[in-house]
Amino acid sequence: MYKSYYPKASEIDRKWVLVDADGQTLGRIATRIAHVLLGKHKPSFTPGVEMGDFVIVINAERVTATGTRTSTKMDTKMYHRHSNYPGGYKAISLRNQLQQHPDRVLRAAVWGMLPHNRMGRALLKRLKIYAGSSHPHGTNNPEPLA
Repeated sequence: MYKSYYPKASEIDRKWVLVDADGQTLGRIATRIAHVLLGKHKPSFTPGVEMGDFVIVINAERVTATGTRTSTKMDTKMYHRHSNYPGGYKAISLRNQLQQHPDRVLRAAVWGMLPHNRMGRALLKRLKIYAGSSHPHGTNNPEPLA
């Protein structure tokens, strides 16, 4: 009989990973970020356990979108939200969202690749996204994501 290995909280080693989104494709960089947040890059990965690292994303405003509709995707891809009040529906295009709130574009893409439960919400809190090239986590010496 084999026993499943379940890591203890003291055995989990979390690092800080730096991701530069300058010129990167939105979907491809989001999959790499979700992979690191879930901890799938570690040999001790266990499903259902928060094994992932912290991720810092810089230059989120310079992320690009590609695909079959590249020329029109910036205007046709819409982000929707509702205030739960009558008439509270708001929609914004990818182009405008990148100009006003570039962090929300990447956060929405990564959230779509994480589990939609308590664990996924906890993992998303370890994601730090900044529009520019500076971030306040300089003392932690993050390692770049290759």
